[in-house]
Amino acid sequence: MELYFPFCFFLVLAICLVESRQFRYDYKFNQDIQGWIKLHQVPSTWEDARLRCHLEGANLASPQNSKFATVLKNALKNTHAERIGIFTGIHATFSNGDFQSIEGIPLTKMPLQWMPYEPDNENNEENCIVMHSNGTIADVNCNEVFPYVCYRKKSKNEVLTECGTVDRDYHLDPRTGSCYKFHFIARNWTRAFMTCAAEGAYLAIINNDAEAEILKELFAKYPQPARFSSSKNAAFVGFHDWGERNVWTTIHGETIENAGFNTFEANQPNANGGGQSCGGFFRSGKLDDSWCHYRLAFICEKSVDSLLDDNE
Repeated sequence: MELYFPFCFFLVLAICLVESRQFRYDYKFNQDIQGWIKLHQVPSTWEDARLRCHLEGANLASPQNSKFATVLKNALKNTHAERIGIFTGIHATFSNGDFQSIEGIPLTKMPLQWMPYEPDNENNEENCIVMHSNGTIADVNCNEVFPYVCYRKKSKNEVLTECGTVDRDYHLDPRTGSCYKFHFIARNWTRAFMTCAAEGAYLAIINNDAEAEILKELFAKYPQPARFSSSKNAAFVGFHDWGERNVWTTIHGETIENAGFNTFEANQPNANGGGQSCGGFFRSGKLDDSWCHYRLAFICEKSVDSLLDDNE
């Protein structure tokens, strides 16, 4: 019995530690709210905050109950957010005055107190809620910028894939040792960059002919045009001219020649009047210079270990 008890204790402890790492390295598990949180200290508009959390596989956090409010207040300590407050997921963007969380919980069911003289709905344009470090809230314009917290509720089926992520659309290719995901919903280049970064990845960087073939094969699995796409035959990848016309550089700072692949399609790059500054990839397996504002499919790449760092 004396040997059995310590073994069981350490077994349970090991299981708890494994579970606490089963989402992302940049999120911290909190037992009180049974989920993972991440404080984004760079201020953002409410809509960009909501989108970023969504792309990270989480929700823009709301103080749903007293425990949750305490966790959020603790997350702000000794940060810039402690001084100015954070956006919450509570909003009335669908119907003026009808505040509810991203999860659909009405504000009236949350144990929250308004700041003095709030809400005031200044200029009839304040449909988002900020929480301050003392736990009180105020209505603000959603286009103002504040830090924010993302929250991922723990799931019984939270299992990391071989790519070190819960996102099952990433697949490991043994030819490069990297994982890839084809995004069928078209976005412009900067939104594509943001989406990959939010997923713990980056816009794919092609390092050799073999990797170009991998992306070509991946593209071939989606013969139909991406939703809302400007082209069915091109996708965004991770290179840009960085303001220097025809000096093509990867998003990791290498020239595409040094990165290992600089094969453009015939008659490309053509600049088309000097405005095509973003990296594209044709179904043919060759590169293109693309309009950055176009909405195209895009391909993300991630390292296997980028989400497997210690979470303690």
